[in-house]
Amino acid sequence: MSATETAEQAALRAKYREERDKRVRPDGNEQYLEPTGRFAHFLDDPYVPRVEREPLFDEVTVAFIGGGFSGLVTGARLKQAGIADVRLIEGGGDFGGAWYWNRYPGAMCDTAAMVYLPLLEETGHMPSQKYVFAPEIFGHAKRIATTFGLYDNALFSTQVSKLEWDDESSRWIIHTDRGDRIRARFVAMGTGPLHRPKLPGIPGIDTFAGHAFHTSRWDYEYTGGDPAPRWSTSLASAWASSAPVPPRCSASPTWLAMPASCSSSSERRRRSMCATTAPSTRSGSPHWRRAGSSDGSPTSPPCRRVASPTKTW
Repeated sequence: MSATETAEQAALRAKYREERDKRVRPDGNEQYLEPTGRFAHFLDDPYVPRVEREPLFDEVTVAFIGGGFSGLVTGARLKQAGIADVRLIEGGGDFGGAWYWNRYPGAMCDTAAMVYLPLLEETGHMPSQKYVFAPEIFGHAKRIATTFGLYDNALFSTQVSKLEWDDESSRWIIHTDRGDRIRARFVAMGTGPLHRPKLPGIPGIDTFAGHAFHTSRWDYEYTGGDPAPRWSTSLASAWASSAPVPPRCSASPTWLAMPASCSSSSERRRRSMCATTAPSTRSGSPHWRRAGSSDGSPTSPPCRRVASPTKTW
């Protein structure tokens, strides 16, 4: 206990530490199985087929490894700075990063969209509601890429296998699993940890003979289309989900707590998301997003949680 810490504060700190320790596993990330060997199919892309192509042997000024929001924002800013030859290299079949992969029913962000989604002013997009669903987030990623011409020089369904520095030419040499050998003056990375499935190391997973799939590779051919009526399924959060999920868990209704998320079409939503800004002002200024409050942060009413019976997602 420090000199300025009271006994009550020390007791509270000890209490929270005790509760934390109950939830921290000593094996950490070692609790998960790697998607290799018989589990390698969990890495397959169910959305875009891998198309064979000829290897590339060229040079760019900037190469960015990763096609999520980090890569998109970096690419957009580089284009704005006048650097034309920017190449994004992405393992998925399109831009979006984690939002390319996570398409399970009901997936959405838990941060207000006007804070979470980048480059809204630059792309002229207004989120449809306070907390938007995954398809809109994925669509915005593609909107950024289209607006700034990032598709023109991008490589998809491509994994970087090796990165080496050539002293003689002062260039990075990028090797990929498609046989590419790309030279670049600058290389940046924004791969993140959220695109790779985590498999639970539970007893029996290696002998389970039934159909299984990961939430980040949702098998709609097996479960049916989206939405899935009469199905009541429990999922972990978008960032922590790891276990294969059965398509039918219960035939009875489930009570869910849903955050309030106003629709874009409502006057209430327009007032709450841009409290002091009229549509004409937004369209004429690149900084309408910051006009909602005096400190530059968008204003919106606090989220309220209500319980409602449902049989769907």
